[in-house]
Amino acid sequence: MADVIIRQAQPEDAGDIYEIEQICFPDPWSLDSISYELEENPRAFYVVAQHSGKVVGYAGLWWVLDEGHITNVAVRPGYRNRKIAEGILSVLLEHTIEQGILHHTLEVRRSNDPAINLYEKFGFETCGVRKGYYRFGGEDALIMWRHEPEREPEEDAEKAAAEE
Repeated sequence: MADVIIRQAQPEDAGDIYEIEQICFPDPWSLDSISYELEENPRAFYVVAQHSGKVVGYAGLWWVLDEGHITNVAVRPGYRNRKIAEGILSVLLEHTIEQGILHHTLEVRRSNDPAINLYEKFGFETCGVRKGYYRFGGEDALIMWRHEPEREPEEDAEKAAAEE
């Protein structure tokens, strides 16, 4: 993954994200929806993985109070199994935790073992099921959550002092 750059998504990434949506999901978001997320939605935060100038993966999140609702994580076929999704998720979580998000949640297809394993690696736990959640196929979704331990204010001060 050394040659992959992970950065905050920009409005000009909408077409690439849309293309990945079309490839990866049976019910993809529209280009207009993605553009809205990147250009207008103040509660949205997206990151992309870029390889040789090409967007090869992305993840999105909606900010709701101290919660981050992860909307999608996707990597182009041909770029999978290179730890790109792991890198994307790591950057997404790190940035949003620094901004004050203490709880992250997502839904994942019950049959998507690779994604479930990835999320569990980051401390997500299954906390519920949404029956028939996915429109295409009617598959259940697992509801997963991860909770950042709340730090005492003095821990933040100690961390800041240690970084100086």
